[in-house]
Amino acid sequence: MAAGGNATGTHAGSESVHRFLPRYRGLAWGAMGIGGGLATLSAIIGASLIPIVGAGVGVALGAAYLRSPTWKLAVVTDEQGLAVRAGDTERFRLAWSDIVKVVAAPTSNTAFIDGGAPERSVLIPGDGAPAPYGLENAKALFDTVLAHVPADRVERVESLDKVKRDPA
Repeated sequence: MAAGGNATGTHAGSESVHRFLPRYRGLAWGAMGIGGGLATLSAIIGASLIPIVGAGVGVALGAAYLRSPTWKLAVVTDEQGLAVRAGDTERFRLAWSDIVKVVAAPTSNTAFIDGGAPERSVLIPGDGAPAPYGLENAKALFDTVLAHVPADRVERVESLDKVKRDPA
């Protein structure tokens, strides 16, 4: 990240950072809380091992979700293009001119950026998009992508789930 930058979707010079955020934090915390409570109650009343193990699984799954390495990922944009980083390690970089296509749904600020291969593509989940993650300041990222990608490579749609896929 450039000097003076931060991970809040704000600009550091011409660089903008948009961290991946867990969308189901409440569910994870709920699983951990209920699981912890059930495990404690089961241990106190001397219940069989099955409820204790089940409750422990809820705690473990909730903790695993919240500690996932996915939440270290960020989409970083600058004047040359965009990159996906995990901490200081760049996973991939796309120059604006290398983006094959952007399918954008302006009403929800959702976009799919086709980098030419699945491992070089990114979904910007906007309002109501069924994605397991959100992006910090996703609207600004959506606007930045549309401002930099040539109009002939942008397909505007009502909703991404209504897009017809090419048969593979």
